[in-house]
Amino acid sequence: MALITLSPSLIPPPAGVDVNSAESLSKAIHLFEPRHFIMPFLAHAVGTLAGALAAYLIAASYKARIAFVIGVVFLCGGVAASFMIPAPAWFIALDLLAAYLPMAWLGLRLGDRMQQGSNGAREAAA
Repeated sequence: MALITLSPSLIPPPAGVDVNSAESLSKAIHLFEPRHFIMPFLAHAVGTLAGALAAYLIAASYKARIAFVIGVVFLCGGVAASFMIPAPAWFIALDLLAAYLPMAWLGLRLGDRMQQGSNGAREAAA
């Protein structure tokens, strides 16, 4: 949410567009350039990555499954958002294909490496 909140100050929307209003967005979506979709994509991808990584690190068992469940839950939110928030088809496709399940996979891979690293440090100390 922080990335979405910061987005207009980093990449200003087209003049006269209220990014907090779905009606304003739908009327002016044709004015948006690809750069205006960077922050929403990053928010979805980083949110999913952080959620999957946290779930992986916290879970006692079924770590990969739980990380992917987080990815699926975020994907469901992305599908719902694609119906509620106007956006070009290319962005919706990119968002749904690259921001959720791949980031969940990356989160579990990072979590696995983090845990392997901490286990190696513990063994070296012992």
